[in-house]
Amino acid sequence: MSDAELDALRLSLSVAFRSVLLNLPLAVLVAWLLSRSRFRGRMLLDAIVHLPLVLPPVVVGYLLLMLFGVRGAIGAWLYEHFGVQLVFTQAGAAIATAVMSFPLVVRAIRLSLEGIDPGLEDAARTLGAGPWDRFFTVTLPLMLPGIVAGSVIAFAAGLGEFGAVITFASNIPGETRTLPLALYTALQTPDGEALAARLAAMSILLGLLGLVAAELITRRMRRALGR
Repeated sequence: MSDAELDALRLSLSVAFRSVLLNLPLAVLVAWLLSRSRFRGRMLLDAIVHLPLVLPPVVVGYLLLMLFGVRGAIGAWLYEHFGVQLVFTQAGAAIATAVMSFPLVVRAIRLSLEGIDPGLEDAARTLGAGPWDRFFTVTLPLMLPGIVAGSVIAFAAGLGEFGAVITFASNIPGETRTLPLALYTALQTPDGEALAARLAAMSILLGLLGLVAAELITRRMRRALGR
C-alpha cells in the first residue's frame, strides 16, 4: 500500500475509534431513558436520536458547522475561551462520525436493555441494593452484549462515513482524509481507478469484518450470560 492509503486507513481507524468513545456514555444514558423511563417528550427524544438515520449526511455536517464552526453558536465560544477549533480537524471528523453512528449504538443498547428480565432488578432491590448498586451489579453486566455490539457496529459504520465528515471537517490529506474521502479523491483524479478499487476493497473488507465481529462477540457474550 502507498503512504496515502496507509494514512487514510490510519485516520479512518482513529476517527472511528474516537467516535465510539464519544458515543458510549451518552448512548447508555439515552438508551436507559428510552427503555426504562416514561416522561413527556419521550417520543420526541426518540425521534431526535434517530434523526441522523433519515437526514442526508450533508445536512448533519451543515448543522455541525453552524454549531461548532469558529463562528457557530458553540464553536465560537470554544475558540474564544479555550482556543479549541473543531472544524477542519480530526477531532471534528470524529464528532461528525459520532453523530451519524449514535443511533446505532443507542438502538443496540436499548434492545439489550429491553431483553433484561425486570424481576432480576426487583430481586436485587428487595435484597437492599440501591439504584447504583443494581445498575452496576445486575443491569450493566446483562446489557454488555448490546453495548459491545453497538460499539462494534458503530465503529464499522464510522469507517465509511462520508457526507457529514467532508462537510464539517473537509478533505485534508493527513488530517481528515479517511478511506471514503480518499476513495472520492481517487475517483476525481486522472488514472485513479486502480487506487479507488483498492480503497473500495479495503472498505468492504473492514465493513464485513466489523459486522461479523459484532455478531460473534454478541453470541459469545450471550452464551456466557446464559441468555
